[in-house]
Amino acid sequence: MLKRFPPKYAFPDDLQSLQLKGLQWTVSHAYANSPFYRKRLAEAGSMPGDLRTLADLSRLPFTTAEDLRDNYPLPLLSVESKEIVRIHSSSGTTGKRKILCYTHKDIDDWLYMFARCYELAGLSREDRVQICVGYGLWTAGAGFQLGAERFGAMTIPAGPGNLDLQCTFLQDLQTTVLCCTASMGLLMAEEVHARGIRDRIKLRKVILGAERTSDAMIATIKELLGVEEVYDIPGLTELYGPGTGLSCRHEAGIHYWADFYILEILDPETLAPVAPGEIGEMVYTTLGKEAAPLIRYRSRDLTRLVEGDCVCGCILPRHDRILGRSDDMVVFRGVNIYPGQADEVLSKVDGTGSEYQILLEHKGDGKDYMTVKVERANQLDEGYDATLARAIAGAMKRNLMVSCAVEIVPYGTLPRSERKTRRLFDNRRY
Repeated sequence: MLKRFPPKYAFPDDLQSLQLKGLQWTVSHAYANSPFYRKRLAEAGSMPGDLRTLADLSRLPFTTAEDLRDNYPLPLLSVESKEIVRIHSSSGTTGKRKILCYTHKDIDDWLYMFARCYELAGLSREDRVQICVGYGLWTAGAGFQLGAERFGAMTIPAGPGNLDLQCTFLQDLQTTVLCCTASMGLLMAEEVHARGIRDRIKLRKVILGAERTSDAMIATIKELLGVEEVYDIPGLTELYGPGTGLSCRHEAGIHYWADFYILEILDPETLAPVAPGEIGEMVYTTLGKEAAPLIRYRSRDLTRLVEGDCVCGCILPRHDRILGRSDDMVVFRGVNIYPGQADEVLSKVDGTGSEYQILLEHKGDGKDYMTVKVERANQLDEGYDATLARAIAGAMKRNLMVSCAVEIVPYGTLPRSERKTRRLFDNRRY
C-alpha cells in the first residue's frame, strides 16, 4: 500500500520524532524570516530553542484567520518575494481575502500529498479523472488537476456546472473517476439517472470534497452512478489546499498526512485537547511549508480523532469527516448545535433522503422553534411520512436534546448546488 507516495516514516513509533524535527524547523524558519511570527512568538515567550518535545507545542501561540486578513496581502510570509511561484486565495466572502503564497517546494509537497490521495483511492495510470471543481484563485481546481498529473492519470479539467458537458464527457471520454463537491456529486448522480445513461458510462470511483458529506448523500451517489467507492477528501487553502488526507475504501475515517503537518483537536472554547472520539476544532502546524508556514492555525473546522489501526493497513492516523465549523454553531434553547451533528442523526434514520434544511425561528410567544425539512428517500411512498417524521423527531430529541417539528417533502424538492449547499437557516429576530 502507498508504494509510490509512501509515508515519510516506516513504523508508527517513528512519527513523533519526525514531527518534532519538522516542528523545530518550522518555528526556527518562521522566527528567522517572518516579522509577524517573530513578534507573536516573542510576545508568547516561545523561542525556537525551547522546543524539546512535542508537548512543547502547547506553549506556542495560535494563529487565526483574522491574522491572515489583518496582514493582507501576503500574511505569514517567511521567504523573499522572489521565491514565491504561486498564490491562492480562500473562497471566504467576509472581509479581506486570505491570500496564501507557495514556493516550488510547497507546490511539490502539495502535489506529492495529492498524488498519495489518488494512490490510496486505488487509481492506476489507466484511469481518467474528470475534475468538476472551481479553477482560478481557489485551490481546488489546480490541486485536483496537478495532483492527477503528478500521479500519472489522464486529467479532464471540466470545471464545475454545465451538466450537458459533464454528461457528454462521462460518455465520450469514458471517465472512470469523478472529482467534485458533495453537492455537485449529488447533482451529477441525479442527472445521470434522469438521462438514463448509467449503463453508458464507466465510472468506478467518486472523490468528494469542500463540504460535509452524509451517509445518505454517499448512498444516493453510489446508487445513481453505479459506483462502489466514494472517497472524502479534506481541503483548506491555508494548509496547501485539498489533498492533505483521504478516506480509504473502508470508509472508517480520513487518513491525514501527519508526516506533513501536526493536527491537534482542541475544545473551541477552552482550547484544551479533547479526548479521542470527542468533537473538537482542528488546529494545524505545518512541518515543512516554506512560504506561509502555519503555527497552531485555528481552522474552525470540527471533527474527532479515530483511534486504532485501520483495516486497510495504512499507518497514517485518522480523523472523522468534517462535522461543521465552530463558528457555525447555533444555540437553540440553551443547547449548542453544530450542523454536522444533524447530518449524523438523519443519516441513521431509515427512509431519509440526502437533503435537509433546518429552520430556526423566534415567534411571538417569546420562544425559539426548530423545523427540520427532510426529503424522503427516493421511491419511498408518502404514506410513510408520518412514521418517518416521528422517527426523525425522536432521534433529534435523543441525540441533540432538542425538540423540533419535522416536515417530510418529496425527493428532489430541496435545492441542489454545484458548489456548497446551505442547510441551516437561522431566521430568529429578537
